[in-house]
Amino acid sequence: MKQIINISLGPQSEDYELKTKFCNKSFFIQRLGTDGDLLKAEDLLLKFNKKADVLCISGIKYPSALGGKGVTDQKTLDLLALCERLQTTVTTGETLYKVSQEWSIRNIQFSLGNNYFTNARVLFFSGMANATLAKVMSEYTDNIMFADAILENGIPKVLNSLKELELYAGKGQEFLRNLPFRKMVSRKKQVRALNDYQLKKAVQKAHILVIPHEGFYEYIGDFSGQDLEGKIVITTTAYDDRVDLLTQMGVAVIIDTTPQLIEPVVEDVVIEALMIAAMNVPKGKQMKDDLLEIISEQRLDPRIIYPLEPGKRVNRFAYLIHPLFQDHFKKVKAFEVLSEISPKSMGAVEKIMAYSPPFVYAKVKGIKSPTGVEAEGWLISIGETLEQMQAHPPEFTTKKIMKAARMAKKLGAQVMGIAMLPKGMHGTSLEVGKHAALPITTGNSYTASTALWAAAEAVRQMGLTQLKDGKILRAKAMVIGATGDVGSICARLLATAFEQVYLVSRNMAKLLTLQEMLQEEKPELTLFVSTRADRYLEDMDVVVMASSGAQKSIDIMRVKPGCVITDITRPMIFSQKQVAQRQDVLVITGGEIELPGEAIEMKDIGLPPGVAYAGLAETIILALEGRFEEFTKGSHTEWEKVKEIYKLGIKHGMKLSAISGIDGVLTPEDIARVKAQALKQRGKL
Repeated sequence: MKQIINISLGPQSEDYELKTKFCNKSFFIQRLGTDGDLLKAEDLLLKFNKKADVLCISGIKYPSALGGKGVTDQKTLDLLALCERLQTTVTTGETLYKVSQEWSIRNIQFSLGNNYFTNARVLFFSGMANATLAKVMSEYTDNIMFADAILENGIPKVLNSLKELELYAGKGQEFLRNLPFRKMVSRKKQVRALNDYQLKKAVQKAHILVIPHEGFYEYIGDFSGQDLEGKIVITTTAYDDRVDLLTQMGVAVIIDTTPQLIEPVVEDVVIEALMIAAMNVPKGKQMKDDLLEIISEQRLDPRIIYPLEPGKRVNRFAYLIHPLFQDHFKKVKAFEVLSEISPKSMGAVEKIMAYSPPFVYAKVKGIKSPTGVEAEGWLISIGETLEQMQAHPPEFTTKKIMKAARMAKKLGAQVMGIAMLPKGMHGTSLEVGKHAALPITTGNSYTASTALWAAAEAVRQMGLTQLKDGKILRAKAMVIGATGDVGSICARLLATAFEQVYLVSRNMAKLLTLQEMLQEEKPELTLFVSTRADRYLEDMDVVVMASSGAQKSIDIMRVKPGCVITDITRPMIFSQKQVAQRQDVLVITGGEIELPGEAIEMKDIGLPPGVAYAGLAETIILALEGRFEEFTKGSHTEWEKVKEIYKLGIKHGMKLSAISGIDGVLTPEDIARVKAQALKQRGKL
């Protein structure tokens, strides 16, 4: 049986003895703590020299990977010099520690979708101690914070980038240590309170906390479960007692960068010693190279612990919203009071809000897919109504959207969606997509899908048409603007549900091409094409308005009683006054989606609790799927993308929750009243 002696500069209270097997060889491992006494460590080295197969020393503070002059403490240098003179091989674990720090992050990022750490907000309690890990993490996210200045020097400043940490690690740290009044300042009650506040705020903002092994309990001693709940904690050598504590504090995921090759958990220095002993690595200058070769051959995956829920994962999104009309400002409490006191002032409020910077309107939590993946995010408002967008040049709104994207990235969002913009701003969506700080989707793919989903459901609820073979509606549907990006998608969707489809567009050549394509896909479908909507308008059961040009070609007074009109343009074609003139016609603006999850938290957006607009739902679907990409670019909508996002929506538990009209969600009673009026009017004809 081979013997490994671990001489630790840590506390004697953590000493242990154990027998284990590694690489089919038996080992006896003994840990001997010295409580920081280097002379005692030297005595133990001499005592076990030539008796143990491998000696290992833990607790030596090596210089940070950010640079330094090496070990400068004379007593530590004397200890290391003694290690070199001994006959028995002595290792410090430095090689495995640095490799495992880097490998653990790269391994998890790749194995969990190549996006696990993407744009995460990460707080390092000690960037100096975990500099290797910090450098790797910076490849995946810019949202990195360091608490070194607060915890080491009592300076109430969180470092917000790797560059700031590097400056601190150089001359900054030395300068702070030499300040004559530093200790005096750090003892002041007010400064300590500010330090505590800054650190707690950083912890609460972070998604991931990196906590060093040495001083673990001191680092988290001032925090409660409320501070750490739902966090990911990265640490080294997570002993059972540490795992238990983090579990009690509600931590969602614990990542231990030290590979667990034996039971129980032991420090990386012991793992390194096991490798040296098992592989008979000789002492000498080549030991490090030999050890690196062994490490590369071993499967040293990090340990991922899910204390509360297996496979727990939360992805993050942002969604850019804007009030459609002036009345929507009343959802903001301050403006609601103002509108009651002075209704006429709301016009001025609308104009002022157009110049306001983007702001977080609400935090969204509790969305959970049947796959187990969760999503949380932020609704960011730019404050402009559609009228104000059209009153300013596109560049005005583009700048605000770009600023909102930077805000979303800083919050930690991994993908962002944009609410529907007016037709004149379609180029804005493309411009933002090219230059935004994070991937952008416009949501048009799912918007087109759910609009037709809602139209089919509205026709079913109206009950004025019959089904053919239990699937196809014996009804006539028309698409105005059929050759546009969204219009052609609507035509293909209608072709799957209606017996007769009428395609209307000003471009006859494109119409004939679309007709040929649809006829090839659905040979049994009856298709008509025209450049004039009014030619067939009065016979239609469903009319889809996919182009703002429909305003000139459709008269709501001419459609037949019981017709379902779907308007997916922005701004909408018909006004509230025009819709009110036809109580026997159902005008819908789209379908709203019920989000998956039992306890969804989201501020009022004009929909029932837990229900979202289709564009927002598309963004959430992409977050749940881990697809942090430009899914729908600008106003361009692709048939394959529409089918794909629909299937992904079903996969993640999205359901059609409501049908929206020009005044908001239509209830079954609203639809029943339209049906009753339609039957009444049909009786008169």
